[in-house]
Amino acid sequence: MNALSGIRVVEISGQFTPIGGRLLAELGAEVVVVEPPAGSSHRSRPPFAHDDIGSDTSLRWWSGNVGKRSVTVDLDTAEGVNALGRLIAGSDIVISGSGPVGDARHPSLIWVAVTPFGLDSMRADQPVTDLTMLAGGGPVWNCGYDDHSLPPIRGAGEQSANLAGLYCAIGALVALAHRDQTGQGQLVDVSVNAACNVSCEQTTYHWLVNNETCVRQTGRHAYFTPSQPTQVRCADGAYATTGVLPRKPPEFANLLTWLADLGLTDELPEVVFLEMAACRDEPVDIAMIGADDETTAILTAARDAITLIASRMPANEYFLESQRRGFPAGAVLSPDEAFEDEHIAARGFHVPVHHPELGETFRYPGTPYVFRANPVGAPARPPLLGEHNALLDELADDTA
Repeated sequence: MNALSGIRVVEISGQFTPIGGRLLAELGAEVVVVEPPAGSSHRSRPPFAHDDIGSDTSLRWWSGNVGKRSVTVDLDTAEGVNALGRLIAGSDIVISGSGPVGDARHPSLIWVAVTPFGLDSMRADQPVTDLTMLAGGGPVWNCGYDDHSLPPIRGAGEQSANLAGLYCAIGALVALAHRDQTGQGQLVDVSVNAACNVSCEQTTYHWLVNNETCVRQTGRHAYFTPSQPTQVRCADGAYATTGVLPRKPPEFANLLTWLADLGLTDELPEVVFLEMAACRDEPVDIAMIGADDETTAILTAARDAITLIASRMPANEYFLESQRRGFPAGAVLSPDEAFEDEHIAARGFHVPVHHPELGETFRYPGTPYVFRANPVGAPARPPLLGEHNALLDELADDTA
């Protein structure tokens, strides 16, 4: 039995609803996505499987709706509104891009509204896109380069929708826990703008607490003071992030050994500072960089040593050897490279999902968590348009 077995979720398909619904489906809830007769707008969004444009081949639709069921309802008609009301009456949670509608609510119902600025915002009716949400919420400010004459950039992958979905699922789960204790449902009002803003690392807090403006840095955390670069181009042309600098004397000794093993000691004139750090009685205090000359010289030499080592090795080899020697580091992988990584595969993240309508089985990304007591099985493929309309007929018969 999965964590949310027996819970029915009605998702009225909207701009920011799919990910929250998908997360609850992954936890075992029955999620019924309600679409207009022509289909959710997400079905028409590219790319498409095999470039075959159709309502059931959008990869965006697949990614947000795997494991769900689909019914079509015309909410511009009284019949459609009544059908939705019957569906909601037997449900535990509603996910929608608006607040509760009609007389469909019952005391134990949890209604999660996922909207750009919150239900009561004066901006509630403004049109938005992923770009405007991320720009207005703060994440775009954090992303870019040390050279601030270059414009900031938006992270790909519809991050505003993903953030909204995460907070939608969190809100729904907290409300379920409350209902378990009290029997009462409630309205959960999720603001996508706020979800983006609280996902800006420490940027918002630095402004609120210290009145400091954090600025973007290439491949590093935005901060109000510059930090040293951490990414380096490796021997194979790929990039690696060199991670956190050594702090403790044994770590500096390990770094010296690595340089010697590669025959690089003589190529680093600053190696004397690494030797100095290896002989210290206490760790180097990274907070003193820029304020204490010895600390600055040691940590600069450490960064130069790591950069030199990485530049002489292929990125993945550098990553593996760094891990073996106790240094945190990582190769910079594209999403497809990360998906094909042997560690990801060994964890069972590759999930085969059969599409009988296409006569093919596709690999999907699985869940990022593993429950020992409640294992997550392979999900059903994303629903065809109106594939489960018989559910509406059953509900109509029950109320006849």
